[in-house]
Amino acid sequence: MEFCTNPADAGPVQATLAILVRLTRLTDTSLIVHWFTSDHGLVKTVAKGARRPNSQFAGQLDLFFGGEIRFVRARRGELHILQEVAISEWRDGLRRHYSATLLAAYFGQLLELAVEPEHPVPELYALLQRGLDHVAGTPASLRALRHFESELARLLGVAHDSHPAELCLQDALGPLPATRRVLIEQLCVPESFSSSRPPSR
Repeated sequence: MEFCTNPADAGPVQATLAILVRLTRLTDTSLIVHWFTSDHGLVKTVAKGARRPNSQFAGQLDLFFGGEIRFVRARRGELHILQEVAISEWRDGLRRHYSATLLAAYFGQLLELAVEPEHPVPELYALLQRGLDHVAGTPASLRALRHFESELARLLGVAHDSHPAELCLQDALGPLPATRRVLIEQLCVPESFSSSRPPSR
């Protein structure tokens, strides 16, 4: 896995709206940050020193955060250098309940299946943004899951009136993320037993 460390290997600085969909440890001090962006589709960046307590990225990198990022494009390879982050969408509601976190992660996993790296699809970025904002403010539900799948199938041009959206997506993308089965089980739990209900005071 390569990323640019020599200024001669660095390309232009890019700025775009982005949503953080995955974090991967690279070294003891750095992270690979996977973004779904409005202008460049799926992008992978290296956040150098992000694991250090005094990092410029401290408190800025967590799943489903959204805002504007600036990154230095690598001339070779797919790992670019994250330069700056300005988070404006924290989506705290997605981290309060397990089912919300799981559903948000499923949305991101579906889009990672559906989109080629660095292939911009602004309408799918908008879909992810709407889906995450909805689940951040409303309890996770099967209805939200199925609506997201239906919209994704429609936008990909694979929807069929006589088939459920999940089957259309499976035919087009292959097996859907294993998270879906866990989600169905979680979201079918009766409300009185659901972890999404706030504790009584």
